[in-house]
Amino acid sequence: MAVAQRGCVVAGYLLLLLLAGCKARIHKLTLENETRSFIDLNNFGFYTNGSLDVNLTSLRLPSDPSVNYSTYPVGFSLSRSRVNGVLSYTQAEETEGCTLQPKEPPGDEPLILFLINVDNLSVTMKAISVQDNFLIAKPKTESPKGQRKRRDAAKNESGKPQPGTTTIKPDGNMAQTKEKAESAKQNEEDQAEAKAPVEAKTVEENKFDLGKTKELTLALGKINDNYNFSFRMEVGPLGQGLYSLKFHYCKNGKPGVKMPYSFTLEVTEKNPGGYLSAAEIPLSRLYICMAGVFFIAAMVWVYTLLKHRYSVFKIHWLMAALAFTKSTSLVFHSINYHFINTKGHTIEGWAVMYYITHLLKGALLFITLALIGTGWAFVKYILSDKEKKIFMIVIPLQVLDNVAFIIIESTEEGSSEYYLWKQILFLVDLICCGAILFPVVWSIRHLQEASSTDGKAAMNLEKLKLFRHYYVMIVCYIYFTRIIAILLKVTMPFQWQWCYEFLVEASTLIFFVLTGYKFRPASNNPYLQLPQDEEDVEMDEVVTESGALEGISKVKKTSNGRERQKESTL
Repeated sequence: MAVAQRGCVVAGYLLLLLLAGCKARIHKLTLENETRSFIDLNNFGFYTNGSLDVNLTSLRLPSDPSVNYSTYPVGFSLSRSRVNGVLSYTQAEETEGCTLQPKEPPGDEPLILFLINVDNLSVTMKAISVQDNFLIAKPKTESPKGQRKRRDAAKNESGKPQPGTTTIKPDGNMAQTKEKAESAKQNEEDQAEAKAPVEAKTVEENKFDLGKTKELTLALGKINDNYNFSFRMEVGPLGQGLYSLKFHYCKNGKPGVKMPYSFTLEVTEKNPGGYLSAAEIPLSRLYICMAGVFFIAAMVWVYTLLKHRYSVFKIHWLMAALAFTKSTSLVFHSINYHFINTKGHTIEGWAVMYYITHLLKGALLFITLALIGTGWAFVKYILSDKEKKIFMIVIPLQVLDNVAFIIIESTEEGSSEYYLWKQILFLVDLICCGAILFPVVWSIRHLQEASSTDGKAAMNLEKLKLFRHYYVMIVCYIYFTRIIAILLKVTMPFQWQWCYEFLVEASTLIFFVLTGYKFRPASNNPYLQLPQDEEDVEMDEVVTESGALEGISKVKKTSNGRERQKESTL
């Protein structure tokens, strides 16, 4: 237990040191020397009149002149699907080719592409399939260089001499003066051209209906070697759904090609009611309601303990602490989502309080399950070496897993190895959940052996039945919350995915209630009807050897002050 406590302390310090940012809906992502062919930036559920603001403040591409951006384009894709995990056809095409070079899309799922052309400083927007969205962006304006070329072409067609050509005239000084004037004028035009990307920022943004405008050329700015552009999308009544924003560098999709690029991106997502995704809007109310339910359950449990105080063990109070910690964690979770919805980011103090209570809840849950599984306090007061190893390994590992998961959730989805670490942490969580089943299995095996050797078969079979029920409960709880609920989530419509959280919290409440009912402090609890250890079994043997002492039995006071008396059958 001391090792577990030290693990919790270390995890707490690690959380406070590494928690540099909190979950938010106003994102800023900076990647340096990235080599992925595509980056999943974010997924968000939009209702009607929701908005997505994307600002690419800096994009630095490889300076290799052999890269042909017409053959291997660079840019963004914005796809929509009705359910999570099945994000349109873009994921399937990533294995076959680049999404920026799409085949004919199946069905009516819309796709919007933004192709960056660094040669002529433009971004080509292509709206594919049926659209009910509006794009607000800066259209590309003609540069001074283009205007000069058009003017020169007009002069050539009219037969006038081109600028800079020498005309033979009697006065040679006059011809040289004319050439200098033309050269100075050309330099002024070149300087104006160099300033064109900066001046393009002042161009007024226009609003385009993507249901009618299928292709559009937008302005691409350039400062030194960094490119920039921005756009805003507004969702129409028929365009609501779950959207996935990705960045693509198609050249790196070829085997053996890894060309580094860097960019800084700012993304702001918003629904009419706030900054939360459609599936997250009900979560604040859900968590505060579930916190109230867990608090009521905890108060009922404390009342039961006080009512049956002579049958209460220490582990009963540990179960009460778990219920109150769970309720407190849900309160802070609700507050966390409230501030995300109203401000676009969490308030650091409330977020840290949620993380601390969340870690305490996770540690208490695993400790309680493992102690009940070993039969500690109910059947015995000493843990075996194998059971101690379970506590020394599983509890700190589970706490550290929760800390790492919180840190990963606080980072941007587009960060390197984000999804890989989420899968690793999910696997570690499953391993921890499976490991706490070992004490229950060991207890079941011990009871099976005891029921056939010590002559107390009926009593041991009662214990065995209770442990088997508990084992089935743990397996069902783990299987449902870790697997079934997730499968239900990816098949639900985007606006109903909050039901996943409801199912998890409801199943946790049911599991707590059933565990408390089976191990409640009452006179009819199978544990409390049976001897507590082998000494009790020996002391309960009849001490009479003659008819004069018939009906007398040995009385022993138990550890909590109760007296038990066995009637002799002699």
